[in-house]
Amino acid sequence: MLVFIIGVFGLNAYAQVDQKASHDFIERVIPGRSASFIVEAISQDNGKDAFELDSRDGKIILRGSNGLSVAAALNYYLKNYTFCDIGWNGTNLKLPASLPPVSNKVHKSTPYQYRYYLNYCTFNYSMAWWNWERWQKEIDWMALNGINTPLAITGEEAVWQDVYKSMGFADKELAAFFSGPAYFSWFWMGNIDAWGGPLPQHWMDSHKALQKKILDRERSFGMKPVLSSFTGHVPPSFKDRFPKAKVKKTNWDAGFPDVYILDPDDEMFETIGKKYIEAQTKEFGTDHLYSADTFNENVPPTNDSTYLDGMSKKVFRSMTVADPKAVWVMQGWMFHYNNKFWQPQQIKALLNAIPNDQMIILDLYSDAHPVWNRTDAYYGKPWIWNMLQNFGGNISLFGRMRHVAADPAIALHDPESKNMMGIGLAPEGIEQNPALFELMLENVWRNTPIDADEWVKDYARRRYGQKDSRAGEAWHILLNTVYSGGLTEGGPESIIVARPTMRPTIDRVLTKLNYDPKELVKAWSLLIAAAGSLEKSDGFQYDLVDVTRQVLANYATPLQQKMVAAYKGGDKNGFKKYSTAFLQLMDDMDALLSTRKDFLLGKWINEARANGITDAEKNLYEFNARDLVTLWGDKESGLREYSNRQWAGLIKGYYKPRWELYFSQLNKAMASNTPFDDKVFDKQVKDWEWQWVNKHDNAYPDAIKGDAIEQAELLFAKYNSIIQQSY
Repeated sequence: MLVFIIGVFGLNAYAQVDQKASHDFIERVIPGRSASFIVEAISQDNGKDAFELDSRDGKIILRGSNGLSVAAALNYYLKNYTFCDIGWNGTNLKLPASLPPVSNKVHKSTPYQYRYYLNYCTFNYSMAWWNWERWQKEIDWMALNGINTPLAITGEEAVWQDVYKSMGFADKELAAFFSGPAYFSWFWMGNIDAWGGPLPQHWMDSHKALQKKILDRERSFGMKPVLSSFTGHVPPSFKDRFPKAKVKKTNWDAGFPDVYILDPDDEMFETIGKKYIEAQTKEFGTDHLYSADTFNENVPPTNDSTYLDGMSKKVFRSMTVADPKAVWVMQGWMFHYNNKFWQPQQIKALLNAIPNDQMIILDLYSDAHPVWNRTDAYYGKPWIWNMLQNFGGNISLFGRMRHVAADPAIALHDPESKNMMGIGLAPEGIEQNPALFELMLENVWRNTPIDADEWVKDYARRRYGQKDSRAGEAWHILLNTVYSGGLTEGGPESIIVARPTMRPTIDRVLTKLNYDPKELVKAWSLLIAAAGSLEKSDGFQYDLVDVTRQVLANYATPLQQKMVAAYKGGDKNGFKKYSTAFLQLMDDMDALLSTRKDFLLGKWINEARANGITDAEKNLYEFNARDLVTLWGDKESGLREYSNRQWAGLIKGYYKPRWELYFSQLNKAMASNTPFDDKVFDKQVKDWEWQWVNKHDNAYPDAIKGDAIEQAELLFAKYNSIIQQSY
């Protein structure tokens, strides 16, 4: 393995570029074109990553302070010289036969030491079933976009199995502890036990091996992955095996049984924490960054500052006793989520117990609800500005583009931001709203605000492979409608995904729009008009389907309310008309979404089943996959619809039958002139949902069906004038 290293005397800055790894990376990203590039190393700029672009002898020179900077140089070149774009939902890589030279050397450096990526929830809402091939693409995407501090918690359960077995716990006891693979995020964070299990041994073994590949590849670019640590979550049988231990019950308040947390005051806390980090380091190595969130969506037993100070020191000690260089990476989510508890005195007590150089705070929701600006920038701790954006992996056009374009740089230069050391992405779900994520990542290599209006024009050109005035105008509208979102937890959802109701919105399915839906219809019209010119662009096809989906999803509410008015007015003909139209709308959306792999329930289910090696394992993983995106728990789950998805298969196979059942019961009530019985319907629909979640009927294909452009055009012809009249 050839590693090109440049040492810089007097500076703690060494450029390390693995030539073979960089060559292989370029070949993966643009197959057959790696010979057109030369990779060289340069030193960092004042301790921070840098890259350069240049030309020599007809080739493009990519220089970087590590493999990641070389990757970022390639991305900059592809975007700005060949007008290409690489993303989750459509990629444009139409490179010219002869690559354009770099006439004037380009030099870029980042003002941010850390460029963080991922949220615990992302590992389940989006990544639960990923294999190495998919992970490899994501790590390449991280490198292209300058991410250097990814959360890396795949395979953690295998390490916990080793630790607890070494303490004498039997397989049967651990089977009542480990959750199913779609629920690891909340198991890891100490919210739930066992749901979706028991976890097969093959999963643990295969995902421990997968984690090793993930970490090897991330480190080959120079990334420093954030691993996990002990936060006190122990098996239910811990209280019986160690009756003198200070174990307390806690409940996430989401309809799940209590879990058991070992108090940091207990002498075993440090012992277990040390065992875990030692076992994890043996398997996975370490970059000394450890995630720990001791009270994720749970409230501490007391707000006493002395307790919080001591607890913080003990959690930290459980890391440093195994790794004296440990840096505690803490999500600041709890300071927003439980802000009534976490007042300045409590936050100070928790944070000030730890040395500043051994803690980093993730301001998880900076794009909408920053905490740094009400905590004196976390009282001097290094912290990272993050965009959260998506909740539950929901499908909705949404974002706060102007804030994402300007706020990181504004915060960076604000004297009140103190130790702002980085920026990052902390979404609950990915593989949607690609423009928003790309815009956020434009901040990595600059320290001034981005002009969002200019950026979306350039983005449309890169994404679609050519300039088109209609597409440019459509993106201007999108910027000022769906991408000027309010302070809600994610984007507006559609009433079609709600358990049937006469209300226009319910908890977990919030349909209020922060923009004029007629304006979005204008953007739809412009994209339809541009379809003839841009139809071969994969990114355009995705965007046209997504905008069409959003327009129809929005229209569902006024249509539903017309149905409600007809029912309440005793208008049988009107009720039949609007209920029939509502069901037809779902069929039309399902047909539209069937044209793109991005929106297929069958893809999600089949990827889940592919992780199993026996029918029992495959069926267990399918249950996990179905349950997470529908009920989330059992038939009485208070989290149902939290992870709702507007997907082909899910609309026609799950949401539509629920509404059909509802309309059937309403029809009977109207025919007999008797009140609708909510309780009877509630029981019927819960039974039906639970049966669906437990099916293994191979009913949902993972192959696309139909043409995206044709379907969008058909639906535009059918719905455009009707929708215009409904607002």
